[in-house]
Amino acid sequence: MKRKASGSKRKAAEAGSTPMMIDKHKMATKMNLNRNEKKAKILVVVAALNEEEGIGPTLSEINDNLDNALYLVVDGRSDDNTVKIAKEMGAQVVFQKSSGKGDAIATAVEYANNLDVEYVVFTDADFTYPAEYLLEMIRILKKNPRIGMVCGNRFNNHVHLGRMHNILYTGNRLIAFIHNLLNGVNMRDPLTGLRVVRWKALKNWQPKSWGFDVEVELNYYIERTGYQIAEIPIHYRPRVGEKKLQIRHGFTILKRILTDAVKS
Repeated sequence: MKRKASGSKRKAAEAGSTPMMIDKHKMATKMNLNRNEKKAKILVVVAALNEEEGIGPTLSEINDNLDNALYLVVDGRSDDNTVKIAKEMGAQVVFQKSSGKGDAIATAVEYANNLDVEYVVFTDADFTYPAEYLLEMIRILKKNPRIGMVCGNRFNNHVHLGRMHNILYTGNRLIAFIHNLLNGVNMRDPLTGLRVVRWKALKNWQPKSWGFDVEVELNYYIERTGYQIAEIPIHYRPRVGEKKLQIRHGFTILKRILTDAVKS
């Protein structure tokens, strides 16, 4: 499912070509993010490891766009101020038992089993994914019960390729092709970090991935449970802080695709 970006979002994409000036200390003020915990039907999950520069702006922007959401930061034992900033802003913080993004997502799913939510938002802690698209993504899920997950597609007409190193862009396109060929998952951006998932579609998932291959595992799982996956075009910002995704992680992702292909 593809949707055209609205005029306002196209303007936002153009405006996004200039990196924002971020005062992380200002963003770290107490916001009481989980103030309406009993009424919340949305769980926002942010996996983080040494993201003191990006965690504040990320949480603040989501809070500006969503009402009545719970905020969960899953931390991989950061040794900077990530946890301090998240707690000062009112987010719930839990620590991973192990390491890796896959383990962080598994920790979040286990945590969510004790909640009464309808939708789970996954986003990165580095401020690359704009929160302005979240309401539209949730509306798509509300409107069509056959859709189990809505993803932000970075590879569209208004993408600024300068935000992503050429080799990473090429790797993403290759993985998208192989993912479709071997797993039958037809997505333009299978590795996107911005997702909204229907909790009914997610609650029985037990992730086996430890690292960045968790996204392709989730894509495969949602498809195999009988739900559809929708994508909407988004713009993509330069990350705040140190990059963690490396070329070697691509081989782990390909291995996961092959493993799922053999199972099917």
